Amino acid sequence: MMEQILNDFLIIWATIDPIGTMALFAGLTASLSPSERRKTAFKTIIYSSAVLLGAIVVGQIILTAMGISLLSFKVAGGIILFLFGLKMIFDDSSPRNEMDREHNMAVFPLAIPATASPGAILAVILLTDNYTHPIHQQITTTLVMFSILLITLGLLLLSGRILRIIGSGGASILTRIMGIILAALSVEFVVEALSIEKWISSFS
Repeated sequence: MMEQILNDFLIIWATIDPIGTMALFAGLTASLSPSERRKTAFKTIIYSSAVLLGAIVVGQIILTAMGISLLSFKVAGGIILFLFGLKMIFDDSSPRNEMDREHNMAVFPLAIPATASPGAILAVILLTDNYTHPIHQQITTTLVMFSILLITLGLLLLSGRILRIIGSGGASILTRIMGIILAALSVEFVVEALSIEKWISSFS
């Protein structure tokens, strides 16, 4: 049991990437007030939890019914992430210029596809496959997922300290850097799409 918990933790941690999500969050929310940043952090985790829990419960059924392969889902997520990475690099607009921007930001890209990434969705679907994992293992995997999301929330709430240290100029630079990293990460999603199922199976 402990070996399964450790394996699940490592896989889900790697695909959610709490550290990378915190860095992205710090860059995107640099111009928000502390209260808005906290609200955005909680909304991000709530939306991410809903998406990943939905993937565990009905994700594989829906994708199969629609004839969409998990591979295609991951590639599509990579393309979307690449486009947003470009927007972060070249867009000079302020987050305050649009109504409810912090809410929209919590949904995209912070919840999807940064936290509940295509890789994370794929991982929880495969790790809770009804055909290979009994119900008690699926419940354990779900609890592991929620524990990592709570850790991610804690890191997001701490991102304000980073912003106070680097200032507005540093935040602007951080946003551009994270845009480049997101673009590179999206390419990585596509490149590794053919091998991720084998990678997860090796831990199971």
